[in-house]
Amino acid sequence: MTGTKTRSHARATGRVHARTHAAAASRARRHLRVRKKVTGSTRRPRLVVNRSARHMFAQIVDDSVGRTLAAASTLDPAIRGAEGDKKAKARRVGELLAERAAEIGITAVVFDRGGYRYHGRLAALADGAREGGLKL
Repeated sequence: MTGTKTRSHARATGRVHARTHAAAASRARRHLRVRKKVTGSTRRPRLVVNRSARHMFAQIVDDSVGRTLAAASTLDPAIRGAEGDKKAKARRVGELLAERAAEIGITAVVFDRGGYRYHGRLAALADGAREGGLKL
């Protein structure tokens, strides 16, 4: 057939998403490796960060009882309607989480970056939490 597009090798072999799958698997392995060493206690709980393509989620978890003490995300009404790009909203998530942590008497946390690189939105969230008064 002349004039038609040929399928790429990846599409023809069914490996279109192989690169993204490998990256996600690597992140999961990194997270498990870090989780072996990083645990939150009652005195110093763990700040867990998760991100998707559009949103950021952060929780403060007490691993000794397996309970979430405070949480914030870009889906919160205070942040969802705010102006700015994803990085600015991630910083706001950190500030909001620090406010909520201060309300329940938490001043210091162990930072669990969830296997993500400390860069971009993740770094902005951590900076916002520090500005809000949390010690990471």
